[in-house]
Amino acid sequence: MHWWQSGILYQIYPRSFRDGNGDGVGDLAGIVECLPYLSELGVDAIWLSPVFASPMADFGYDIADYTAIDPLFGSLREFDTLLGKAHARGLKVLLDLVPNHTSDQHPWFAESRASRSNRKRDWYI
Repeated sequence: MHWWQSGILYQIYPRSFRDGNGDGVGDLAGIVECLPYLSELGVDAIWLSPVFASPMADFGYDIADYTAIDPLFGSLREFDTLLGKAHARGLKVLLDLVPNHTSDQHPWFAESRASRSNRKRDWYI
């Protein structure tokens, strides 16, 4: 049996989970602070709602860059720290990746609107 067939997943909506830097918004640093607690709960994996760069028109589900962490939540370095510390505790990390939820600021969207003959024109309706 694979870990995901019987494992315990704990979904985290980072924005409201734990504020690690004191700005009033949950972030990656706050999640790192809670890893010991999550381990004690017996969690096998944490599942993060989107933390990718976003204009936040849809609370992070409108992704502008799938390769960057939104500054609201921290940095790529802080994500690497989270990943390393989670793995050190035996926790897996899943990212909520919704490829069809790009924002109007994503390069694919901009290209699709560049012209009526653009090859990506039908990527968005």
